[in-house]
Amino acid sequence: MPLPPDHPLIDGRTGRAPLIRAYRGERQPTPPVWFMRQAGRSLPEYRALREGVPMLDSCLDPELASEITLQPVRRHGVDAAIFFSDIVIPLRLAGVDVEIVPGRGPVLDAPVRTAEDVTRLREHVLTPEALKPITEGVARTVSQLGGTPLIGFGGAPFTLAAYLVEGGPSKDHLRARSMMHADPEAWTALMEWTADVTGAFLRAQLLAGASAGQLFDSWAGSLSRSDYRRCVAWASARALDAVRDLEVPLVHFGVGTGEILPDLRDVGVDVVGVDWRIPLDQAAARLGPVPLQGNIDPALLSAPWPVLEAHVRDVIERGRSAPAHVLNLGHGVPADTDPDVLTRLTAFVHGLPAQP
Repeated sequence: MPLPPDHPLIDGRTGRAPLIRAYRGERQPTPPVWFMRQAGRSLPEYRALREGVPMLDSCLDPELASEITLQPVRRHGVDAAIFFSDIVIPLRLAGVDVEIVPGRGPVLDAPVRTAEDVTRLREHVLTPEALKPITEGVARTVSQLGGTPLIGFGGAPFTLAAYLVEGGPSKDHLRARSMMHADPEAWTALMEWTADVTGAFLRAQLLAGASAGQLFDSWAGSLSRSDYRRCVAWASARALDAVRDLEVPLVHFGVGTGEILPDLRDVGVDVVGVDWRIPLDQAAARLGPVPLQGNIDPALLSAPWPVLEAHVRDVIERGRSAPAHVLNLGHGVPADTDPDVLTRLTAFVHGLPAQP
């Protein structure tokens, strides 16, 4: 199914935007810039808007989600918006009982830890009707972005599965890692389900107007390379299979994934996101000719400006090792970041001399 004729990539609004051109491998005079978690807790206007509204409820209010998505574009002048939502939203929309607990993260009342649990989970189906708050929110946002691309996103199957098995956030994901070996059949069924719901979630955003898609694997860094390749990579590829026919740029990002960067690429994406742990020139050497996204250390956003500026210059210089580079953080914006730093940083990058 092709993109509709009024899609921003088709009707001329975003097809030649710097971000999309960089994602497609065309080096830009200065790297396009956006920030993961650029919409959210670091913005006072976000905190005012969200006051008294639970996190997942705000994600499922199309008007609210759209306004939050647009806030950093207005404030910082970044080169892309990313749709405000949460990776567990498709779980909620499929009927799974999940909540975001402040200070902790996603928590499930009934963790999925046995084959019987997986069988019950697979009875939950994510329908097009359930996704309407997402498609409406995306459409509202795109109608106001003009030539600025919107990025859609989804949580990678392993990260979703880890939340489901652990019942909430975990430092080491022992239960999930144990399940993949102790009951491979149940693990496969679980990963098929998470791949399909996140694929449907991402597809809904792209068809509604998002110009690129990003798959986040927050917890893949807890895996050995052999476990990732044997038990996880196929499911990430399956999630992305849901949108390949749309021919939009696809990005894969994982935290702590330096040892598996080639495997992130090999699930079939156009761009690989790199966290702050590995310099971009080293990532490029591991990956070969693929556009990179990253990888400012989020901790340096609170450093004195000369320190941050020197670091950003170094990141940009190392990014020249790749065919194209989109400047981003190596993870999300910390909640206590001064928004003026992001605004200044964006203006600084846009004001740099054009690269040959």
